[in-house]
Amino acid sequence: MNDSPSPHRLVFTDFDPADEKRREALCTLGNGYFATRGSVPEARADGVHCPGTYVAGCYNRLTSVVSGRELEHESLVNLPNWLPVTFRVDDGPWFELAGVELLAHEQELDLERGVLVRRARLRDSAGRITRMVQRRFVHMSRPHLAGLETTLVPESWSGTITFRCGLDGRVGNHGVARYEGLNGRHLVDIRGDEAGENLVVLHTRTSGSDIRVAEAASCRTFRNEVPLAGGGRTVHDEQAVFQEFTVDSNRLDEIRIEKLVALFTSRDSAIVEPVSEAVEAAREAEGFDELLSSHVAAWARLGHAFRCGLSTSAATRQAVRLHVFHLLQTVSPNTADLDVGVPARGLHGEAYRGHVFWDELFVLPTLTLRMPWVARALLRYRSRRLPQARLAARRAGLSGAMFPWQSGSNGREESQSWHLNPRSGRWPADHTHLQRHIGIAIAHNVWHYYQATDDEEFLAEQGAETILETTRFLASLANYERGSDRYTISGIVGPDEYHTGYPDRDSPGIDNNAYTNIMTAWLCRTALRTLGELDNARRAELTDQLDLDHSETDRWRHISRRMYVPFHDDGIISQFEGYDRLAELDWDDYRGRYGDISRLDRILEAEGDSPNRYRASKQADVLMLFYLLSAEELEQLLTTLGYTMPRDTIPRNIDYYLRRTSHGSTLSAVVHAWVLARANRAKALEFFDNVLAGDLHDVQRGTTAEGIHLAAMAGSIDLLQRCFAGIEIRDHTLVLNPLWPAELGALELAIRFRGHPIDITVTGRTATVRTAPGSRKSPIRCACGSRAVTLGPGETTVFSLEHAER
Repeated sequence: MNDSPSPHRLVFTDFDPADEKRREALCTLGNGYFATRGSVPEARADGVHCPGTYVAGCYNRLTSVVSGRELEHESLVNLPNWLPVTFRVDDGPWFELAGVELLAHEQELDLERGVLVRRARLRDSAGRITRMVQRRFVHMSRPHLAGLETTLVPESWSGTITFRCGLDGRVGNHGVARYEGLNGRHLVDIRGDEAGENLVVLHTRTSGSDIRVAEAASCRTFRNEVPLAGGGRTVHDEQAVFQEFTVDSNRLDEIRIEKLVALFTSRDSAIVEPVSEAVEAAREAEGFDELLSSHVAAWARLGHAFRCGLSTSAATRQAVRLHVFHLLQTVSPNTADLDVGVPARGLHGEAYRGHVFWDELFVLPTLTLRMPWVARALLRYRSRRLPQARLAARRAGLSGAMFPWQSGSNGREESQSWHLNPRSGRWPADHTHLQRHIGIAIAHNVWHYYQATDDEEFLAEQGAETILETTRFLASLANYERGSDRYTISGIVGPDEYHTGYPDRDSPGIDNNAYTNIMTAWLCRTALRTLGELDNARRAELTDQLDLDHSETDRWRHISRRMYVPFHDDGIISQFEGYDRLAELDWDDYRGRYGDISRLDRILEAEGDSPNRYRASKQADVLMLFYLLSAEELEQLLTTLGYTMPRDTIPRNIDYYLRRTSHGSTLSAVVHAWVLARANRAKALEFFDNVLAGDLHDVQRGTTAEGIHLAAMAGSIDLLQRCFAGIEIRDHTLVLNPLWPAELGALELAIRFRGHPIDITVTGRTATVRTAPGSRKSPIRCACGSRAVTLGPGETTVFSLEHAER
């Protein structure tokens, strides 16, 4: 990697086979509809390369037999590889990296323009030196189109160049080593055809979900910018189709081939069927440069909407820009018309099988204040799956809607029952599907989307029902104990994920996870507020539709006041009931023996032990309360529940759990940076740096190759926005509480609040808020400290907490 990073470019100045898969993930290009890993075009899947193209929401389910167990698994499907381009000189071998001497090799990812450029100088076995430049894009405003241009310059020879360009269906889901025992062949009926002069098409379908997929590729060749006439020769090779183009070249000629690709599936709207659509789109597409120009213009518009200006080091600015870039490749304006959720690893690889977890909890704060219509679409992914969530709750003997911990196509639970530990080679039981807090996260997202947008239509038509049915489910989990006059929740798993049961109990799950219990109290209060936000007619209609009566809402009100919260050591919130009775782990011993203990659960299982025996957490659990709730909100909740919250509660809890966390999740650094920001600035910035380094430097040692960590990437922007700049939405008000680190220079960002484009500049404890002129929306309310103002279009106000403190 370049030692002097550019804020807007990610450059790799060599070729490192051991690092290639990480680079492929980091150099992925996408547009929210589909994405393609940054594999070199001549490569097929092997130990070095892992080409992958993934369409949002394109899942398929297979059954595999592993270690004598039958496992059903749904995955985001790796679709036919549209990249293949290679060449040969005269009758020599087809170009591949292993067959030439690399005199120079560079990959440059342009984070402003969404373009991947590859530059190389090659010496072949005959001693011929060739210069090669390749440019690639996945079109941001024409979501079905992509382009790849290859230019060759013979530096030391003359002769014929034959290009081979095509579409390769010989692919599978083989991008994660620990899934290697699973069936990865999701595509059937693969067929390639010539569809016209210089035009080929490959079509296939998924074996179970029966999603039909078509890719069409058109190619044109040029010599010294002059188009060359004549068609290519079509070659069929098993489940692939290619065209070969032969060009005579002299020394220092520029020989160029443009490849434009169209991709459609049967899930797309406004199409007849995928094959004809792909063929027509590829045939009618403008040239490479024209498409590149409109693609770059689309990225410029997004860059303006998501601008996050920092006057700090180039490395920090590069990492922040990279995170925004990959967020927008996974969810973009093109996502708004799709029925998709937020895949935890983006569209960048096959880890977690492309499933949707709770990552929108960390993604939506950034999206909602910039592209609210996209945030709304992601929330509708959940509301459309309410029937499946209701069915799951009913099958569990509960009420309401039980959303799955891992979701895919139709919203059923996709979490696996067994999990391979690569350290031991064993498949221990996996009980993480018992994380019932997923529903709380979904309701939290709906409520805060409404607060930020005032989208009364969405709240009335989908959002309120989602909140109410989720509340109904969590309330049905809660059991009332008359002796203590408290509600308890048993047999679940908290955000920590390490603790899935008690050491002396056969049944899975722990009791009274503090995060789940407190957030259930929050949810019950929020559900009642939601009913109050609806107009009388819709409230009556919805309560009648859901058969929701006063006795049930009265119970919610009672739960919000009498939920049990476990404590120990006077003021330390117990992660769950009985946590304080677990053994303390010898952290120094494990660090001394293993070094990296972030996946402590795998280490302990390989030793025949279990994290269930120890006060050791994978990631933030109790501390998630301080991430989602302000100190004032948490104090009000606890006080209403009948618990006191001394002033030192938050710092004491942070210190307690920080010493007992292995940070086995990239999200752990996000939450810890957040909770430390006001009390320990140096430590908070250290965690922030860890967030920025997460995928860029693959701090988890091998996981980035399987796909980026989208929630952590979006979380880094949220840290700048909500944590350090103190920008949040509360009670229909834009609230600012700036405590900006001097180490990060100054911040300039753009947001959108209730229809108003707003520019915010933050330095230290001062924030300047400017609304754009021309809006017809109602004025907005802004508050900072004890001061509140109302801003109309084209107005500016300056808040300074420094003066207020003085």
